[in-house]
Amino acid sequence: MTPARARTWGRRGCTPVVRVRGRSRRRVSIAALTCYKPGERSRLIYRPRPDDSQGQAKGRKSFAWTDYRDLIVAAHNQLDGPIVLIWDNLNTHLAAGMKEFIAAQDWLTVYQLPAYAPDLNPVEGIWSLLRQGFLANVAFANPDHLMRTVRRGLRKIQYRPHLIDGCLAGTGLAITPT
Repeated sequence: MTPARARTWGRRGCTPVVRVRGRSRRRVSIAALTCYKPGERSRLIYRPRPDDSQGQAKGRKSFAWTDYRDLIVAAHNQLDGPIVLIWDNLNTHLAAGMKEFIAAQDWLTVYQLPAYAPDLNPVEGIWSLLRQGFLANVAFANPDHLMRTVRRGLRKIQYRPHLIDGCLAGTGLAITPT
């Protein structure tokens, strides 16, 4: 919950200060899909996942392959059509259960990005917009405050398809219908 630093304005001689209460081991993981289809508005589908461990060693701290599977199924239900999924080489994307799931779906085609290519991933642009805009210079009081702020920021990005289009343009990639 440590705030991201960003530039801001302040009165001459009065440096703005953001107070931080301390470090927290709790975290919020977010998975997102940017969806592009020629002739339609771009979409953002996301799922936040709070840390289950609550300071204990047990409990899952991030997304499992089943969480990604559920996100893909939800996207398929929302988009109502076949999906071509392009994603990075995160270990949960490459899990055996995920590979079996992908092989069993006729509506899903998956392409892997090169080993380290965040510049080709439009979702990285979404995270950048979120960090530099909605999460910058905010000291979060508790995990719920963080979750509310993240959801509000992602919702505002969702309702601005030109921002999502800009994330695709930032990669240098383009959608060409075949």
